[in-house]
Amino acid sequence: MRTTLMIHILAGGLGLLFGFVALFSVKGLKLHRKSGVLFVYAMVVMAGLGALIAAVHGGEASVIGGLLAGYLVITALTTVRPPEANPRWLAVGAMLLALGIGLASATLGFEAVSLGGNREGIPAVVLFKFATVGLLACAGDLRVMRRGVLAGARRLRRHLWRMCFALYIASASFFLGQADKFPDALRVPALLAIPAFLPLLVMFFWLWRTRRRRKSVEIRGISPQVAV
Repeated sequence: MRTTLMIHILAGGLGLLFGFVALFSVKGLKLHRKSGVLFVYAMVVMAGLGALIAAVHGGEASVIGGLLAGYLVITALTTVRPPEANPRWLAVGAMLLALGIGLASATLGFEAVSLGGNREGIPAVVLFKFATVGLLACAGDLRVMRRGVLAGARRLRRHLWRMCFALYIASASFFLGQADKFPDALRVPALLAIPAFLPLLVMFFWLWRTRRRRKSVEIRGISPQVAV
């Protein structure tokens, strides 16, 4: 188990590195694509091993967080890959996983409220946040399966919010969840909150920017489904 933990920590560190590189590199260029793919691989390893370790030690809430992070990066990657590279069973499985994550997170959230506001050290508000994201993501998966392949602004928005939220889970877990491991000089909540919440701020910026882009495309009379 010690080896598993070390691999989990290493993958988590690499995931943060590749994630922030992808977050701030020029979108669509080689550095962004390569760092994004490496971020996905690192996150899958980190999240999978983290969920395994948490399951062994009875940390149900941490299992939920690991599964959600892994689900988000995988579906973010499949969003920008050719449709023929994504088998239908993967889409169905991912949708059901998101549904399970959402329902399980909500259940744990209500249990946390009854226990005084947190479960296993994780506040109820975080569990409800995971539940909301999981259920919204499940609804998004169902919508994509019914409507078909996304393109243009819709495709970009689906990809970026999932990648950014997964990076937020990793960054918040490290900078806030492991705050006691930092030197005293750096153990300042306001300071550690900056890198922890930065992925969310960037996510909202890009969602706003792509929404403006979609509106401008519609005004010009071009279908956003074919806008790249």
